[in-house]
Amino acid sequence: MSLPLLQRRLYKDKVMRTVMRVLTWLSLFLLVAIGIGLFFKSRLILSEHSLWELLSGREWKPLSGEFGFLPFIVGTLFVTALSIAIALPIALLSALFLTEYAGSWVKRVVFPIFDILAGIPSVVYGVWGTLIIVPWIADRLGPKFVDYTSGYTVLASGVVLGVMILPILVSLLIEIFTIVPQDYREASASLGATKWQTCWKVILRKALPGIVAAVVLSISKAFGETIAVLMVCGNYAAIPRSLFDPCYPLPALIANNYGEMLSLPLYESALMFAAFILFFIILIFNIISRWVLRNIERNFKL
Repeated sequence: MSLPLLQRRLYKDKVMRTVMRVLTWLSLFLLVAIGIGLFFKSRLILSEHSLWELLSGREWKPLSGEFGFLPFIVGTLFVTALSIAIALPIALLSALFLTEYAGSWVKRVVFPIFDILAGIPSVVYGVWGTLIIVPWIADRLGPKFVDYTSGYTVLASGVVLGVMILPILVSLLIEIFTIVPQDYREASASLGATKWQTCWKVILRKALPGIVAAVVLSISKAFGETIAVLMVCGNYAAIPRSLFDPCYPLPALIANNYGEMLSLPLYESALMFAAFILFFIILIFNIISRWVLRNIERNFKL
């Protein structure tokens, strides 16, 4: 190789390394900038009320100066946890079936279906939840457990959100199970293990860090879903005491009120603080998840 050609290649490599470094730092700067921007937009409400008063307050009466965010925080956590509880077992078993049991023709049929489900707008899921899930809960399921429910409940929100995140969770798990080396399966079979024993004892154990990462990504997506949840949650600012009570997650609060309340500085600041709370919850959740994932990778190796 001639010297000029080698120099050009080294120069291109140096340029690309610099570009990638700049883009990496730019993404980190964008994260910090979002957090700082939300904090500064929230300063007005923080100057009027203490942080503890805002986070622990149960009353939401903006025109009276009462801004209690606890019902919204609890509603967000309840709906997200329920959606993961619904979607994760289905996604795990579906991904295992498609990677370990299903024939090639089944995969050719099912994979496009998941792609279609992942591409459906969230408002369509919201309409489906309003027309199907809400009446089913109000007329059939709810009366078996409570005296009355409108159907616009934590359960309806969890079901709709669980169906929404199911395609992406299945797709991620399929990719994770696919990259588990075939040698592990063959070694397990040579020891007399059944297909299910191999899936349970070998594949899931080897893929555990990836499963945790997929769940973290799905939860992060579930935290921010707005339109579909807004349409079925009931939008009632109170702490839900059962699955058949209405709720009011933080994204729904912001989407419902932001456009109408820009003329009220304190109300606008309160909504920006709601966005900051959501940002902070997701950030802390991801930091804790990375720590858990690192421990899993250290302790659960085959």
